[in-house]
Amino acid sequence: MSRRRVVALWRRLVQELRRDHRSMALLFVAPVVLTGLLAFVLREQQPATVDAVIVNQDAGQAGAKVATSLASGIEADGGSATSGDSEAVAEAALVDGSASVVVVIPADFSTALAGGGQPTLTVITLGLEASADGSQVAGVQKALAGALASALPSGGARIPTISHGTIYGSGESDLVDNLAPVYLGFFAYFFVYILTGVSFLRERVGGTLERLLATPVARGEIVLGYSLGFGLFATLQCAVLLGWTLLDLQVPAIGPLPAFSFGLAVPVAGSPLLAYLVVLLLALGAVSLGILLSTFARTELQVIQFIPLVIVPQALLAGVLFPVSSLPAILQPISAILPLTYAVNGLREVIIAGADLSTRALQVDLLVLAGFAVLFAALAGLTIRREIA
Repeated sequence: MSRRRVVALWRRLVQELRRDHRSMALLFVAPVVLTGLLAFVLREQQPATVDAVIVNQDAGQAGAKVATSLASGIEADGGSATSGDSEAVAEAALVDGSASVVVVIPADFSTALAGGGQPTLTVITLGLEASADGSQVAGVQKALAGALASALPSGGARIPTISHGTIYGSGESDLVDNLAPVYLGFFAYFFVYILTGVSFLRERVGGTLERLLATPVARGEIVLGYSLGFGLFATLQCAVLLGWTLLDLQVPAIGPLPAFSFGLAVPVAGSPLLAYLVVLLLALGAVSLGILLSTFARTELQVIQFIPLVIVPQALLAGVLFPVSSLPAILQPISAILPLTYAVNGLREVIIAGADLSTRALQVDLLVLAGFAVLFAALAGLTIRREIA
């Protein structure tokens, strides 16, 4: 082994990386920026604002005292509390967004207290986002803890328990069911971007794009043709991903092999075709984005280097890891310009809430996702250029 040759190879690699400013930024700047962003989000998360509707079904004094004290405790924590005439009216307020949680004091509340039993309060949340629902329940529990001391009689009265219910979803839903809209959108976006960016770069490096630009073919036609080609594979990938998520195929025991299930068996409250449409529009936007960003790259590594800029921030700010409502106020407007935000919201509406095309929120999500796909395609057409004059 020649030390001189080893040193020469080492020096060549160091010089190449040193001249590659993007690699240097990826190595030193990107980790600092992303960890700083993550720390900022974690440290400056806004506490959940509890906008409660309290439905008191109890005719006794204990129920009235708890309702009044609970409302005061919620307002003291910066939230709001109103009285509801019935559980149905309160749930309607929860669905239309004028309330974030419903608290129901049952009719037997005073009776249970008088008999030495442990009464139960029902807390109802929307059920679209598990972490946001947990924050609402925690806010009610905090306000309730401070209110019970003055509301309940002394001398051994038992602290009420809290039963959590949701408008959407079911009690049988697990963590995978709640996270399905998140990982469907994120992984479709991530892998389609990688496929498109690397493949389109190879077209440029191989000279195919250069030869096309030397012909009468317009840039818009090039972008549309490539988008349709990559879009075909994006369509198939979305179908496979969605099918795997929803499939519940029970395979019986065969010989020594035990019985097992194939697929994630995530229940969908709405139409699977609508869920597919949301994922497909997001994937088509990722195709256009991959074409756009690959025009600024010269190597496959440089395509990958865009991931910390376009993919990771969306995981932090688009409701993938944290509820958008809990983000620092300065970052919440940024989530409104991220396509992944609308994809995750749309998938939650379809998969968990059972939304259809008449649902206003889903209409907005679909239109915005289609707009992002068109915008990125138009920008890609403007950035495509000949490499040789």
